[in-house]
Amino acid sequence: MRTLLALTLGSAASVASAQQEGAPLSAIDWLSESVETMGLAQPLPLEPPPASAIAVSPIEVTPLDAPSADSVGLLSSAQSGLPRSLWAASDPATLSRLVTAQPVEALPAMQGLLQTLLLAEADPPLGSGPNARFFLARVDKLLDIGALEPAQALLDGVPEPDPRTFRRLFDVALLNGTEDSACRILLETPDLAPTIEARVFCLARSGDWPAAALTLNSGRAIGDLTAEEDDLLARFLDPDLAEISDPLPRPARPTPLTFRLYEAIGEALDTTDLPRAFVAADLRATNGWRPQLAAAERLIQAGAIAPNRFFGTYQSRRPAASGGVWDRVAAFQAFEKALKEEDADAIAQTLPPAWEAMGEIGASFAFARQYGAPLSEVGLTGPAADIAGEIALLGTDYELAVRPGGAAAAADPFLQAIARGRLSDVNTPTDPLARAIADAFSGSAAPAELTQLADAGKLGEALLHTISLMEDGRTGDPQKVTDGLATLLYVGLEDIARQSALQLLILRQPV
Repeated sequence: MRTLLALTLGSAASVASAQQEGAPLSAIDWLSESVETMGLAQPLPLEPPPASAIAVSPIEVTPLDAPSADSVGLLSSAQSGLPRSLWAASDPATLSRLVTAQPVEALPAMQGLLQTLLLAEADPPLGSGPNARFFLARVDKLLDIGALEPAQALLDGVPEPDPRTFRRLFDVALLNGTEDSACRILLETPDLAPTIEARVFCLARSGDWPAAALTLNSGRAIGDLTAEEDDLLARFLDPDLAEISDPLPRPARPTPLTFRLYEAIGEALDTTDLPRAFVAADLRATNGWRPQLAAAERLIQAGAIAPNRFFGTYQSRRPAASGGVWDRVAAFQAFEKALKEEDADAIAQTLPPAWEAMGEIGASFAFARQYGAPLSEVGLTGPAADIAGEIALLGTDYELAVRPGGAAAAADPFLQAIARGRLSDVNTPTDPLARAIADAFSGSAAPAELTQLADAGKLGEALLHTISLMEDGRTGDPQKVTDGLATLLYVGLEDIARQSALQLLILRQPV
């Protein structure tokens, strides 16, 4: 299992390195300490300690019938296409590390597979208990992606939130703008023991300003607040103080609660360098259009919002300026207008610049999914027809698109062969990526370490490794593309394998 161990530790090490170099923080690093109860989830270890550092932990006793949130999901087996035994034979600590190490900006097919895995309703991993470590890892990865609504839905599926699940629920509510319901839970559940900051905020949100002020004064008296927290809460409760005071310094690591408090005193924090979960807050209608556009563009790259919401943001107003995002909006709106008017000549003129604009921000796949079907009904010629063919191949009906009369009937023969699943019918192009894809579909064996996992009932674990393999292959190692695609084929996910191969070729950046 040497290769498998290298995969696991390599992925974890890359996460640790990225955090050291200033990459976006993992969700565990910026969650609000909204409750003071002992036992909050700690950061997941990125790799096992050296042998010399291993210590014997006290034995923990868990009732055999204790429920675990690890089985909570939103997608049934029928919806996900995955068995309920997806995780059942795997160790929850191993799964948690693998989930934490998953890439966020990845091939769209892998983004979709990852989210399906995170949201699948399945039997809990072997040895799961009330600590629900794997459940929390899944929620945290959704927060890293910026997928707040699925994260909140998962959290809502836990009947009785404990401090670890509640701190996530509270933060998602703060970023979604639904904090009033979370505050009611916080104030009505004694076991949650809110911190001074959270209690002051929630009391004020409920309209009990005297109790909020009394709580702040009590926090000062017992020394339970830093000077920065005291100053921020004082301005939150006293708008006049906020008005006459100099702006507060920007916090190095704002939590969602700090983020909302700064917003409340009129010093909203720029989300450009904040984790994606914060960016989702900019989609609220209370923000200006430009911040909404910037947020939508960043989130669509990770597959964190649906295409229709992204394009709804793009067409909500008319651009009043030019350059950058405004040029992209103008190009898209010109295409949308031509499509709505069913003007084939105008569509042919506006499709190329709109397609180029979407490529600039990594939204080509979303564009294809949103507009592939209507474009397939337009008789196009020339460059617009070539683009329409690529768009059709990125859609779910890629196999229909290559049939006679289909939008991709004149596409590159190798792409057509992938769509049909019959690569033996054509010559393989000479570039390394195409050869790697051809090898996978021509019978190349999947890595033994991954097939052994799948055969041992650890399908979910094998698929998490496969997603990492595909991302490594996409960014420069063709052999890993072969290994990843071969694994998908081995476990019966041929549709995802073909989608991945088409996306690798159509969406790759020019060298």
